[in-house]
Amino acid sequence: MPGQVAVTFPGQGTQAPGMGAPWRDTPSWKIVEQAQDNSDLDLAALLLDADAETLARTEHAQTSVFLTSLMAWEDVKALVDPVAFAGHSLGQITALVAAGACSLADGLSLAAARAAYTQASADETPGSMVALIAGDFDAAVALCSEIGDCWVANDNAPGQLTVAGTPEAIEQVTAQARSAGFRRVIPLPVTGAFHTPMMASASQRFGERLDQVEFRDINVAVIANSDAQPHTLGSEWPELLEEHLVKTVRWRDTMVGLASLTDTFVEVGHGTMIKGLARAGAPSVAVINADAPGAFADQTT
Repeated sequence: MPGQVAVTFPGQGTQAPGMGAPWRDTPSWKIVEQAQDNSDLDLAALLLDADAETLARTEHAQTSVFLTSLMAWEDVKALVDPVAFAGHSLGQITALVAAGACSLADGLSLAAARAAYTQASADETPGSMVALIAGDFDAAVALCSEIGDCWVANDNAPGQLTVAGTPEAIEQVTAQARSAGFRRVIPLPVTGAFHTPMMASASQRFGERLDQVEFRDINVAVIANSDAQPHTLGSEWPELLEEHLVKTVRWRDTMVGLASLTDTFVEVGHGTMIKGLARAGAPSVAVINADAPGAFADQTT
């Protein structure tokens, strides 16, 4: 088994039909049964039977990713020695539950509220997002500053950024990206400008919801998306999670910080999102996928 590892959780976009099926007949399925008491959704059907169109809805996507990641964590938590936890966007809430900073019930409720508030904000103030590939972070910031009404939403890895803003601003970003040094522009299938000031109404509403949650102090830090710093005090998380909705996801800096602590990341949950980003942002790190029952043990024995 490896020594101390960074435990990382993926975010929205990693959902897929049947993603819960590998866990159905394992002890980890108790996570779904416990969560069902605090959800109006049919969680088993969501994880086993929902099609891609159903899972594309923000609440369904975030709930399915959250629960699948926690089932995977249940499978590996006795086998790892975490040096820190981190989660990409939605995965930050998963990380807080895994680290013991909040309960499963509160985590599920926060994931659902986060999804509802951000979707409502997007409906009120429509936005667009694009991925900018093979270019410089500072160039993206300068381009957004010049155009206005757009911001860097995700700094995922060197040469892998997303920019979000008004549809008109993103049209200009798309037209000018090559001249700013970016090789490719990929439109993203969303209708909101997530992780930007355009989510201000969602952030405010989420802040009010966060006031109702008890966050506990923890022994192993969770790295916050908005400042890429480790946090162990429960009292810090309401503000961090509220501002997270309107600030850049600093995942590139998060990976650099984690790589200074350990040479091994464990990606806990469905897919290989974290592994793909680490390939560019922390190439010296080994990433072990814990995406199916026994997968982690199989890769470390």
